[in-house]
Amino acid sequence: MSSAAPRTTGQDHLWSVDEHLEDILATVRPLEPIELQLLDAQGCVLVDDVTVPVSLPPFDNSSMDGYAVRVADVAGASEEFPAVLEVVGDVAAGQAELLQVGPGQAARIMTGAPLPPGAEAVVPVEWTDGGLGAGPVTGMRARSLAPEGAEGQVHVYRPAEARAHVRAKGSDVKAGDRALEAGTVLGPPQIALLAAIGRGTVRVRPRPRVVVMSTGSELVQPDEELGSGQIYDSNSFALTAAARDAGAIAYRVGAVADDAETLRSAIEDQLVRADLMVTTGGVSVGAYDVVKEALESVADEDEAGSGIDFRKLAMQPGKPQGFGSIGPDHTPLLALPGNPVSSYVSFEVFVRPAIRTLMGLDDVHRPRTTATLTADKALTSPKGRRQFLRGTYAEGTVTPVGGAGSHLVAALAHADALIVVPEDVETVEPGTAVEVVLLG
Repeated sequence: MSSAAPRTTGQDHLWSVDEHLEDILATVRPLEPIELQLLDAQGCVLVDDVTVPVSLPPFDNSSMDGYAVRVADVAGASEEFPAVLEVVGDVAAGQAELLQVGPGQAARIMTGAPLPPGAEAVVPVEWTDGGLGAGPVTGMRARSLAPEGAEGQVHVYRPAEARAHVRAKGSDVKAGDRALEAGTVLGPPQIALLAAIGRGTVRVRPRPRVVVMSTGSELVQPDEELGSGQIYDSNSFALTAAARDAGAIAYRVGAVADDAETLRSAIEDQLVRADLMVTTGGVSVGAYDVVKEALESVADEDEAGSGIDFRKLAMQPGKPQGFGSIGPDHTPLLALPGNPVSSYVSFEVFVRPAIRTLMGLDDVHRPRTTATLTADKALTSPKGRRQFLRGTYAEGTVTPVGGAGSHLVAALAHADALIVVPEDVETVEPGTAVEVVLLG
């Protein structure tokens, strides 16, 4: 999980975004691999390359319901002069003992059934009379008239090339091929492939367990009635959803009041199920910033190497930040500011990469691109701060959404990108190329 406490410096030092992120990623370590059942491994990162033990498909099989035939026996077949073949029996999917198809013979075959010895191709049932002597069978009639047992003759009205409608052994993957590379995130298609090659379990890094806790006596849960001076707690919902979106198993803790002892107790209670803890609120300079007090008291009783460092960053929004590790397992903790936009931007810039690092991924960052700024007026940014503005991205252009205020939740809901204004840029004119972090 984490290794050592972060480096510290004077209280007035202004850290860059890159310095803070570098310290976080140097502290967080990928989780130890475990062996999981396939469905439990969904969303996890594969630790080892997976080699195919058996070819897929494992045998030549039919891709159609029809008749397995020899090519020579249906050469030149037509509506006027059909090939008349003796039906020697049925070949069903999963059938162990196969019929032998000799000259002038055919075997009824189902989709997925193995191609019987002697057969070289499959003619779809629609190219035949279905063994009823009634002309070519098509559509619903093909399904309703296909015989279920009795042997006899079948009329074939079209020729077939060798291997027609036959899925070749190993045409998907061959034994010895690499099915999946280490580092692959296991989604439904990857789970399907593992099952198809006979793997019931797989070695992965587990999805990180992230506990999200908001702080503030003014916070009220949704569906409850607001009192004077109260607001609804949106941060814990936003960050829990963001953690799940990043690939974590996330647990949301209801808002904790501004009381250091209460918060400390809540944090200690949650450590048992956390690979990473995220708090929001109470990290700026103020009389009621109890997160600092609570975390410092927790750290005082921890082993050497634990502790939380509270910093001022050269960024907007999100200037106040805290991070470090707590508890006997040195669980990483990131303390984010309480304003909704500051909190969410801080998550995207710092927490999401930490989660992806715990997962064992190589690329832990959101995709970035360059886009042309479309706006009614120039953007302004404070000197010496890296600004993250919300925007909507489309076809190489990005448009700002809402203002720079860190409380504007409605604008955030309509954004799918962050516009990045570097520290040394104070004005960005419309038509200028800007860096964009894609959130979709």
